[in-house]
Amino acid sequence: MDQQTLERSLVDLPLGSIRYYDQVGSTNDQAARWIAEGAPNLSLILADEQTAGRGRSGRQWITPRGVALAVSVVLYPTLEDSDVLPRMTALGALAICDALRNTYRLPAQIKWPNDVILNRRKVAGVLAEAQWTGSDLAAVVLGLGINVASASVDGAVLPASALRFPATSVEDVLGRPVDRLEMLRAVLVEFLRWRKRMGWPDFVRAWESRLAFRGEWVQVFSGRGSSDTGALPLLREGQIAGLTPDGSLKLTVRSGDVVTVQFGEVRLSPLKSEAG
Repeated sequence: MDQQTLERSLVDLPLGSIRYYDQVGSTNDQAARWIAEGAPNLSLILADEQTAGRGRSGRQWITPRGVALAVSVVLYPTLEDSDVLPRMTALGALAICDALRNTYRLPAQIKWPNDVILNRRKVAGVLAEAQWTGSDLAAVVLGLGINVASASVDGAVLPASALRFPATSVEDVLGRPVDRLEMLRAVLVEFLRWRKRMGWPDFVRAWESRLAFRGEWVQVFSGRGSSDTGALPLLREGQIAGLTPDGSLKLTVRSGDVVTVQFGEVRLSPLKSEAG
C-alpha cells in the first residue's frame, strides 16, 4: 500500500484530501494536527502501522503492519447535526457494520456504543474525538480500527489479558483473504451514504436495528475503573430494549421499568448466565 495506490482506489469518492503513512503513533493525532493546518472536510488519514493508537477511555489500539485498517476521517459538523458525538460514533459503526454485511455477507452487529462485532467477538472499534474552539465544536476526528487478518489480534501484539472482550478478524470469520483497500472502499461508500442521513429518523432506526444482544441481559459499566484495582463500577443491569432518539441505550430492568444509559465513558458486557 502507498499514497498513489490509495488515491487511485478512492479517486471516484467525494472525499477531501488523503494522507498515507507507513507508520504513525496515532492516526487521530495526525488528523488533529492536520485540522490545525486547515484540512478539508472528509479528509482521510490512513496508516499501514499504528504504534500508539487508542480506543475509548484511553485504551490502547495497536495496528500491526499490513494486517488491519487504521483510518481517521476529518469531519466538520453542520447545524443540522444533532447529538453530534454519539451520532458520529454511530456513523463509523454503521459504515463498518454495513460494509461487512453488504460486501462480505457477514452478520455484523453494533455493540453499543462504539464497537462492531462478528459472532459475538469484536472486529472493529470507533473513536470520535472533538476539536473545540472555545465553547464551539470546530471539528470531529473519527477514528476507525478494523481487524482484517488474523495477525491483527495475535496475542503477541495484544495480550489476552489486555482484552476485556474477545476479539476476531474479518478473515477469521470469512475464511479467506481480504484485500484491505477493497474493505476500506466498502466502508467509505457506506460512510458517505450514512453521512448524508445523520439527521434523518432512519439513522437511529438503522443503528438500533443492528444492535448486538437485543433482548439479552447485559451489564453496563463505567468506562473508567478503580485506580487501585482496575475494576469497572457497575452502572446498570437489564435487557437491551433499543435506543432513544438521541442514541441512549434503553434497558428493561428487573422491576420491569425501562431506564436509559446515556452515551459516554461506558462499557457493555452480556451476562453469560442469562444471555439468549
